[in-house]
Amino acid sequence: MSQEVLATYLQKFPDSAIALNLKACNYYKLENVKAAENEIMSLLEKISPSFIFGQDIIKHNLVAFRDGAGALQILPPLVDIISEARLNLTIYYLKQGEYMEAYELLKNLEPTVSYEYILKATVNAVIGQETNSRELIKAAQQYFQLVGNSVSECDTIPGRQCMASAFFFQRKFDDVHLYLSSIKSYFFKDDAFNFNYAQAKSALGNYKEAEETFSRLQNDKLQNDYVYITHMARCYIMQGKAQAAWELYLKMDTSTESLSLLQLIANDCYKKGEFYHAAKAFDLLERLDPTPEHWEGKRGACIGVFQLIVADRQPTNLLSDIIQLLRNSTNPQVESIIRVIKRWAKERKINI
Repeated sequence: MSQEVLATYLQKFPDSAIALNLKACNYYKLENVKAAENEIMSLLEKISPSFIFGQDIIKHNLVAFRDGAGALQILPPLVDIISEARLNLTIYYLKQGEYMEAYELLKNLEPTVSYEYILKATVNAVIGQETNSRELIKAAQQYFQLVGNSVSECDTIPGRQCMASAFFFQRKFDDVHLYLSSIKSYFFKDDAFNFNYAQAKSALGNYKEAEETFSRLQNDKLQNDYVYITHMARCYIMQGKAQAAWELYLKMDTSTESLSLLQLIANDCYKKGEFYHAAKAFDLLERLDPTPEHWEGKRGACIGVFQLIVADRQPTNLLSDIIQLLRNSTNPQVESIIRVIKRWAKERKINI
């Protein structure tokens, strides 16, 4: 509609810098980036060299049209001249992972319009999660909720994203899923959207759908993120694919995160009755930290494997494996458990 009005206006004032700039911005919003660039470049040829502010707007908009290219060279001097320059520079820092720089730019900004509230909320959310600041996360949640509840935004896509984000921080995943489901058709290939959507599905126990949604991610950084890895591990385990979860662990370097993943695999596999992988995980945990809890977990998992073998639900060749796992422990109960296993195997003429 804006383009239609502009077409009429430009027939009468074909050299209007304001109108041509607005036309370029409309093209950009309509996702025709090439047309937006062409329009702004033609404006550059027509604009008077003495119209400095107009040239600043063109330089600023070219950075936006080109997805932040040249941001550090063009935007900093314009921060106090063009209000959007501060916001676009903040977005550039966020995309580069330079979160403190983004925070510093916005910390004194009092938002007045929805996109300022959204950006302020996003910066607070990122820094809040990076620093474990409940205060910043609470502020982020409130900003998101203000936008999502506003009359002007409640039925828009950004408004629904904001409500989903606010509920995410409150761990109300039923509501998160409801809001994200209502706009999923617009974000089928969007990694950030799918990352959050899959987490909501996982939290609700929809592990098959969560795995499918996580599998759509293309971003390497997200695929190597600890949140992604742990959620995928749980999705695999809860669908009876414990070996796939184990392989995720094997790919990780030794770290506190790999130790946490090992604990997740051990406990989730135990709960799900995937006792063989639970036993292997508890065995590694016990060797790293020989606590009674890790021994008890391994003992229960090994006995669980044995019970499944007795019930013909696991192959007998696993008997050797669980005996070896038990022998990795120094607990006095080990030999009595092994004697029971060997006696059962001997009675059935199973060579172990």
